[in-house]
Formats: sequence, C-alpha cells, structure tokens
Amino acid sequence: MVAPEPAAGQTVNAARVISANFTLTPLCLPDRQDLFDHLSDPETVAFMDIEPMADLAAADAMIGWANKLLASGGGLWWAIRDQDAAFVGTAGFAGLVRERGSRGEVSYNVVRSRWRRGVMAEVLPALLDYGFGMLGLRRIEATVTPGNLASAALLERFGFQREATLRDHAFWKGRYWDQWLYARLAP
Repeated sequence: MVAPEPAAGQTVNAARVISANFTLTPLCLPDRQDLFDHLSDPETVAFMDIEPMADLAAADAMIGWANKLLASGGGLWWAIRDQDAAFVGTAGFAGLVRERGSRGEVSYNVVRSRWRRGVMAEVLPALLDYGFGMLGLRRIEATVTPGNLASAALLERFGFQREATLRDHAFWKGRYWDQWLYARLAP
C-alpha cells in the first residue's frame, strides 16, 4: 500500500511505501551506518554489481546516488524497515523510461540475517503496486545474476517471466557478467 498523497502524473516522488510489516522510506543520511554494515558484507554483495563497502564514504556515495536518481526523475530508492524500525535492506526503481515505453527496473537487497524470512515476499508486491500504480509503469524489469536462485524464484513467484540471458551484460569485480532479464507487465 502506498501512503496517500496527490497523484504525481509523470513525476517521481519519494512517497513512503507501506506493507503489513515493513515501511519503505527514502534512503537518506541517517541510514549510512546501517547501509554500510549491510553492504560491507561480501556474502551480501556476491551477486550485486558493487564491491563490499570499505568505509562510510561508500555509504555516503550510495545515498548521494539515490538522491541524484530521485532528483533526475530516473528512479527512487528506499530503506526497508521493519515494525521496530530496524533496517532490513534497500529496494527501489531505477532506469525509469517515460517516453516510448513506460518501464523501470526494480532492485532489492536484504540484510543477511533476514534472508529467507519473507521480507521480499511481502515488500515486492508493495513495490509492484507502487510501480504500476503511482508511477504508471507498463513494464517492470529485473536483472538477476545467474546463480542467485532465491531472487529468480521470488520474481517468478510474483509473475515475472525470464525473457533472456543477457550475455556479458555488465562489468564489475574485474570481469563481465551475464544477467537474466525478468519482466512483468501491468495487470
């Protein structure tokens, strides 16, 4: 469910997204220590296109990226918090395209202590509601690094179809990586 606010048309806004047990709020400077603790874990970032964070400056840079993403209208990124306000990950949309195809890419990550505990099974539907509803997207895409079977299974559970393997699609951690392209169309 999205917290009530005026319809924004083509404008990306940083609304709160709420599910039964989680609240998503725009990623901001007070999140820096939690973000660093989360993304400095090599196992957490194993399938991500980043190196483990080495210092708080890396968390600051990611928060800066999130702010620029929002300001440019290219997307938005949230901190995921549970009912006790504990940080449990991040999620959001990037690559928003308005002309010639209303689409965007959803991404997410969860702190390792909460893996396989239903966080994204609850948060992803709220993100999809926001993307198809508030953002008016026709198509939501996700890329998954081969081997990340939990993420692939989550997407398939919520109606995404694997459309392609994008060979040597991205370069990080010193090499090229294939990516599975998933997509779901608006209901």
